[in-house]
Amino acid sequence: MTGTPEDLPIRDDVIRLGQLLKHSGLADDGAAAREVIERGLVSVNGEVDTRRGRQVHVGDVVALDGGGSVRVTAG
Repeated sequence: MTGTPEDLPIRDDVIRLGQLLKHSGLADDGAAAREVIERGLVSVNGEVDTRRGRQVHVGDVVALDGGGSVRVTAG
């Protein structure tokens, strides 16, 4: 992961990985989110995760290989 992750505030305590990618702009839409997740290009807290429904919590850092990263914050 390169650079400092941008903060991404969410309303609830949890957001699903696919939704987070769309909401953050790391993916253009649900199909793009599914593709990058299935290809193993997304990591949560430094570990690759291929589950689109993975629950991401406040404090977690999600990174897209070659595409930036976000830190989930309460909002």
